[in-house]
Amino acid sequence: MKKTRILMMLAMALLAGTLSLRAEIPEDYYAEIYGKSGQALKNAISALCKRHTVVTYGSLWYHFPHTDCRFEDPNLVWDMYSNRTYKFRGSSAVSGMNREHSLPKSWWGGDYSIIYGTSSQNSDAYTDLNHLYPSDGEANMAKSNYPLGEVSKASFNNGSCLVGTPVTGQGGGAATVFEPNDEYKGDFARTYFYMATTYQDYTWKYKYMLNNSSWLTLNQWSINLLLKWARQDPVSDKELARNEAVYKIQNNRNPFIDNPDLMEYIWGDKANEVFNDPDPDPDDPDKTPRLITPSPGTSIEFGEVALGRTLTAKVYIKAKHLTQDLSVTVYKDDSKSFKVSVTTVPRSSAMTAEGYPLEISYSPKMIGNHTCRLLISDGGLTGSFAAEINASCLPAPALMPVVALDAVVEGNNYTARWEPANVNVDFYMVTRTVYGPDNGIISSDEFNTEETTYTFNDLEAGQTHTYFVQSSRLGYLSPTSNVITVNATNGIDDITSDKPVAFLAMEGAVVVKCSEPLKDVRIYNINGQLVKVLGTVENDDIIALPGGIYIFVTSSNSHPSKLIIK
Repeated sequence: MKKTRILMMLAMALLAGTLSLRAEIPEDYYAEIYGKSGQALKNAISALCKRHTVVTYGSLWYHFPHTDCRFEDPNLVWDMYSNRTYKFRGSSAVSGMNREHSLPKSWWGGDYSIIYGTSSQNSDAYTDLNHLYPSDGEANMAKSNYPLGEVSKASFNNGSCLVGTPVTGQGGGAATVFEPNDEYKGDFARTYFYMATTYQDYTWKYKYMLNNSSWLTLNQWSINLLLKWARQDPVSDKELARNEAVYKIQNNRNPFIDNPDLMEYIWGDKANEVFNDPDPDPDDPDKTPRLITPSPGTSIEFGEVALGRTLTAKVYIKAKHLTQDLSVTVYKDDSKSFKVSVTTVPRSSAMTAEGYPLEISYSPKMIGNHTCRLLISDGGLTGSFAAEINASCLPAPALMPVVALDAVVEGNNYTARWEPANVNVDFYMVTRTVYGPDNGIISSDEFNTEETTYTFNDLEAGQTHTYFVQSSRLGYLSPTSNVITVNATNGIDDITSDKPVAFLAMEGAVVVKCSEPLKDVRIYNINGQLVKVLGTVENDDIIALPGGIYIFVTSSNSHPSKLIIK
C-alpha cells in the first residue's frame, strides 16, 4: 500500500515544551495532474483548484484566526504587510486591519455578487482564501491595486513593505509597484502562480502582470520576477500550515506550495516536461473505498446572514473505489435551517476527476446562531464522515446614505473621504468614474475598503473624476451618497485657480453666473451665521434673499464671494 506523503513538519516552542505537527495530503488528491505537461498540465491544475467550497465574504474574519495566526501566540495576526502587532478578537474584524485581495480584485472586475448571496462566473476568486490575507490598513491603502515589483524609489516604507517607482523593466507599464518584505516574497509569488492558474479563464481588465492572450497567463517580466522570488524564498512552515488550514475550509490546496517545483514545469526550467507523481505506486493494491474531499476536520461556515436571505455553499464530494452510492444528510441541532440539494450522490459522479458538487443552503427563519452537521455515509466507506456547519442570522440592517466629503488633492493623487456610517458596516464601496476632456467616460470601477478614505493616484490633466460611496452590511447596500467631483484644478497645486463664477445682486435676490454647476453652496450673513445651504446651483439660478451683506462659499471655489443685497 502506498504510504501517504508527509508534506509538513512544524516544530514550535510552546512554553517549556515543543509540539510537532504534521499535515498530510490525501492520497489521489493530485492524481489528475500527473502525466501532463505544458498547457494540459496548467489546465488540469486549474480544474482541480477551481472546484472548491466558496466561502462568504462575511465569514472571512472567522477563518483568518485559523489561517493566519502566529505560531508563538494563536491570538496574534500574521500580517505580511506591516511589522505592527494585531490581535484577533474571536470572529470579529480586527481594528486597523483589512481583508486584502493580494491579487487586486479590480484586475478582473472584482465581481461582488458573492457578497450578496449569489454567485457568477467571476465571483469565486473574490473570497478565495488562497489569496486573501489580513492586512494592515495603512499598508493596504498604500499598496492600492499596484502590481508586484522591486522598488527603486520608495514613496511608502513602513519597515516591512515598499511602494514606489519600479526598477527598469518591471511594472508592466504601471508607474508604481508594491514590494513585500524578503521573507514573504515567495509567499506572494506562489499565491500569484495559484491565481494565474486557477482563474486563467478570467478576463483581466488590468494587464500589468497578466494577459488574456497566452495560456501562460502571466507576462514575461512578471514570470521572471515571481520565479526569482519563489526560488530565493522557499516554502516556509507558515505557508504549509496556512495551506492545510485553507484546505479544511475550502477543500482545495495551493499546489505550488505542496509541490514547489511545479512552477518550473509551467513557467521555468522544466517547461513542457511531463510532471509525474514524485512518489508513484504502480500496484495500488489497496481498493478500500475512501473519500478524497471533503477532508477530515472540514467545517462549513456561512458567517452572518440577514433574516430573510438564503445563502448556499458548495462542497465537492470526491471519492475512490466506492462500491455503491453515497448517502448525504444534515442532522442534529438546527438542521431544519439547512438543506442539502440531494440525499444520494451517485458513485459514478463522486469518482470522477470533477467530483460531485453538493449544495447546502441556509434559510434561517429566526434570529440567532444555528449549527448542524453534514453526514456522508454508505458507498462502502468504513464508518461515515461528518462536518460541522455553522451560521448566524441577524436582523436585516437599516442603512442610511453615507455623506461623502470633498477629496483632498495633491498633484495627481487624491483621497476620497466620507463620514463614518452611523451603524456597524462590513465595508464601504466607492464607485469612481473617470471622464476625459471631451466628457466621455474612460472608466467606471468599484473599490471597497473598511476605512473611511480611499486614495487614488491617477488624476491626470484634463480629466474629471467623480465618486460616490455606499456602505454594505450583510449583503445589503445603502443608498448612494452625494457625488463628489475632482479635477486637477481643485488640488493644493493650483489652489487659486477657481472655476469662473459670479453672483449678481438684484432687489431681494441674487443671480448665479457660473461655468459649471456649483456644489455645496453655503450662504452666511455678516455675523457669520449660516442662512442657506444649497446642494447644487446652476447657471442663471435665482436665490431669494432679504436685504443685507452676505458671504457665498462653495466647495468648487477656493475664494468666498461677498455681496450686498438691497
